[in-house]
Amino acid sequence: MANSIAQLFGIRYPIIQAGMVWASGWRLASAVSNAGGLGLLGAGSMYPEILREHIQKCKKATDKPFGVNIPLLYPDIDKLMEIIVEEKVTIVFTAAGNPKLWTEFLKTNGCIVVHVISSVKFALKAQVCGVDAIVAEGFEAGGHNGREETTTMTLIPLVKKAINLPLIAAGGIGSGQAMLAAMALGADGVQVGSRFVATPEASSHPDFKSEVLKAEQGSTELTLKELTPVRLLKNPFYDQIKKLYNEGASSEKLKEVLGRGRAKKGMFEGDLVEGELEIGQVAAQIDTLLPAESIVNEFITTYNATLKRLTPLG
Repeated sequence: MANSIAQLFGIRYPIIQAGMVWASGWRLASAVSNAGGLGLLGAGSMYPEILREHIQKCKKATDKPFGVNIPLLYPDIDKLMEIIVEEKVTIVFTAAGNPKLWTEFLKTNGCIVVHVISSVKFALKAQVCGVDAIVAEGFEAGGHNGREETTTMTLIPLVKKAINLPLIAAGGIGSGQAMLAAMALGADGVQVGSRFVATPEASSHPDFKSEVLKAEQGSTELTLKELTPVRLLKNPFYDQIKKLYNEGASSEKLKEVLGRGRAKKGMFEGDLVEGELEIGQVAAQIDTLLPAESIVNEFITTYNATLKRLTPLG
């Protein structure tokens, strides 16, 4: 039986590379698409004309489908949307905001629209807005996250039961085995973020990638829930935030210390002391830097091997 996610996007494997800020440029997106998955450009860390440049370079680097991930709270989102239409990008993943604002516009302009959610409530709202598929992201995921702290293993069955759309699992998906588990729970495909950070093609700083490879169980924590929940690698900046919590700091004080540009400083510029280092719990499983194509191939090989190894019970 044909896979609904592969059919929807016109790809070989139902593996989507997450549109991560400061990691998901044209090199990574095109490499994943060329390997049979779906590469996404992370527009959240791009000025409008930088996004245009990455779209054009991605078109030259692959003749396979690729898309753009856009945080709906982006300040110049109207300019990003104009560029997407002008450049004839046909796959758009939206996140961090109300899908009602742009779904109709995108679909009117011929786009497949997918929205990222962290709860059943928001999955239902996205479905009503007319999106074509849902990404359900558990709190294991890196970067900005849901306040509910619902794990992927719990979230996927809940969302699957509630919606009538193709479902993509995200959060803690770092291997073919995890992909198989997610699909056994009801997902039609997976979105993979952290594993693709540890690639030569990711645009994030080499020092940040090295920290990801060093991560162990407990090296990340979801924090800053009073502002926007984010999962961070523990570093001196994280320690500073932890100290503020212990002192009973207000949301205003947390916002003041966070300031602007922390994620860029950490993940793109490689400041491991003052920067914000966003990564998922699955970083603890990652100990090698591999090309994106090798990761896609490894996912499929281990998925199939694990499926073959499992035997019926009873």
